[in-house]
Amino acid sequence: MSKETFEDALTQLEDVVTRLEDDSVGLEEALKLFERGVKLARRCRTQLTQVEARVEQLLAEAAEGEEPATRPFVAEEA
Repeated sequence: MSKETFEDALTQLEDVVTRLEDDSVGLEEALKLFERGVKLARRCRTQLTQVEARVEQLLAEAAEGEEPATRPFVAEEA
């Protein structure tokens, strides 16, 4: 899961939620899906927090009159 994008993780999380809403899912499968959903939600939250911190840094640099130091986003392992 470390190389997937935020969008990939979010799509998978949406799929998990859809499957959990299906009445035909058994208890054991529902538990596995829930566990997977929690991991995906944490990953998404971590990535969003990192992006928010980077945006704040860029805004601070811009406010100080500095040229923002742009660089590719690389998610850190959670």
